[in-house]
Amino acid sequence: MSEFFNPTRFMALTDRLLPWLSGAAALLLGVGLYAAFFLVPPDYQQGETVRIMYIHVPAAWLGMFAYIVMSSASIGALVWRHPLADAAQKTAAPLGALFTFLCLVTGSLWGKPMWGTFWVWDARLTSYLVLFLIYLGVIAIRQTMDDTPRGARVAAIMTLVGLVDIPIIKFSVDWWNTLHQPASVFRAGGSTISGSMLWPLLVMAAGASCLFLALHFMALRNEILRRRLARLTLRAVRAEEALT
Repeated sequence: MSEFFNPTRFMALTDRLLPWLSGAAALLLGVGLYAAFFLVPPDYQQGETVRIMYIHVPAAWLGMFAYIVMSSASIGALVWRHPLADAAQKTAAPLGALFTFLCLVTGSLWGKPMWGTFWVWDARLTSYLVLFLIYLGVIAIRQTMDDTPRGARVAAIMTLVGLVDIPIIKFSVDWWNTLHQPASVFRAGGSTISGSMLWPLLVMAAGASCLFLALHFMALRNEILRRRLARLTLRAVRAEEALT
């Protein structure tokens, strides 16, 4: 694992992994979308609108997963002050915000025919909206404080403080009386979703996860190269100033 955290070796490793991850994402998402729109039967209650689930659920999963990645990277940045951990925390934030936004939009489109409104201040919806706002806050800190050590620490601390929202999102349907349905895929009594609907959902979740990893690795590679270029530019400027 120590070799993986070396930026140079990370670049070499991801150079080999990215084609496989990208190919897996394209294949799984292609199969999942085809099954979701052409093979899965309409739900007996929700009709055709249930097909939104195949975008909404993977987006919801990745919105939370990206935040867990950010939090893990924040620990590495604060405790060990590893530059790759700081870069991972920074690059995961826009991706997490994107998937969280997609989850909120698809959830609203799904909620309109089911609940009669695009939005309710439900515990699950509200806590997920808070997650989106936390993402925006972390991104804003990064934008305003650049790559300064202080900015990295503030962003990491804010990320870890916001981590409390993840269990709230997860268990909100159990702790409070909400409109949002409880867990139906991973639960103690087994999935409540029909097998004909479940396997495309799992394929979509796997494909979306591969997509997130591929995008995150690409963003991390770009961030490493950007920081290297910034250091070289700074050295060139200092050398020029020293000569003059």
